[in-house]
Amino acid sequence: MKITSNTIPGIGTVHHTDTRRGDHLAVIVTPAGRTLLLYDEADPDTPAHTVELEQQEADQLADLLRGRPTADRLTEVERRLAAVERRLAAAA
Repeated sequence: MKITSNTIPGIGTVHHTDTRRGDHLAVIVTPAGRTLLLYDEADPDTPAHTVELEQQEADQLADLLRGRPTADRLTEVERRLAAVERRLAAAA
């Protein structure tokens, strides 16, 4: 998936992308949060639906889209780090 990004002066950054299926969407990133723009094939220049997300909501949605929540990935990193520490301690 190719993402193109442009700065919106005084507002933030907009990231546009097209999915493999051909759906077009964009995300506007501002200090206050994120706006998800969904486009309709009939009018590819005007968002058909807009979803305003506060920062915490955007983070939670990103976790859902990742496939593995951040907490699960952090637990895995901690487990691997503990294994490395045990190996280093055994080698010393």
